[in-house]
Amino acid sequence: MSESTPRVAIERRGHILHMALDRVDKRNAADERMLQELALAYGQLDRDPTLRAGVVSARGDHFTAGLDLADVAPKLATGRIRLVPDGGLDPWGLQTEPVRKPVVLAVHGTCLTLGVELALASDIVVAADSTVFAQLEVARGIMPFGGATVRFPRLGWGDAMRWVLTGDRFDAQEAHRIGLVQEVVPAGGEMERAFELAERIAAQAPLAVQATLAAAREALPDAADAVGSLLPTVQRLGMTNDARRAAEGYLAGRPIPFEGS
Repeated sequence: MSESTPRVAIERRGHILHMALDRVDKRNAADERMLQELALAYGQLDRDPTLRAGVVSARGDHFTAGLDLADVAPKLATGRIRLVPDGGLDPWGLQTEPVRKPVVLAVHGTCLTLGVELALASDIVVAADSTVFAQLEVARGIMPFGGATVRFPRLGWGDAMRWVLTGDRFDAQEAHRIGLVQEVVPAGGEMERAFELAERIAAQAPLAVQATLAAAREALPDAADAVGSLLPTVQRLGMTNDARRAAEGYLAGRPIPFEGS
């Protein structure tokens, strides 16, 4: 993939904006550029009055392997990372207001870390029955900073802690049981089903849909303080010996014992 190749493919389908993660050679691991391109796509969805819903999917065999640590980890540790460029909206709804239109997510293959958090930030999630999920930041010496610590517990404290504190992998059936996923379909049918749902949403009165979504969000507990502390805490963790060694071990494909320093 050349540096000029988009990391997120954009396609309009009537009133729906399709956003496809497209860094297949890296299992759609997110570097800073992919995060910025996705934010710009969300900004487009939000601003364009002819767009009524969004669908996010991914090309290749996997939804996302999570963060590209080689690109992102050093920037997180130093605080030199720009997640949302001008004209964009944070797809995870933490650094900016969330997009005002509904988003349907279609996931398959591997869906790790920020992929799980994107599911938590989306409105409807359709998963292939073979999808494997994991919120594994603790295994890398850092913590989730895309909303898992804020939104996952809303699904149920014990269910959230079971997966957030262990970094263990879980399947689509478990994701459905705990409410992370709304529908599980045979592998290969997830994107078609996501578009069916997005088209049903887009067929409704758009102002009524947006008002309903906004009212539902207002009913959620205010987590502003928790959100505000995420990036500073991740920056502090990123400077620890455990995080440095975990990143080296991950890139080398070997586990490391943690020392708590």
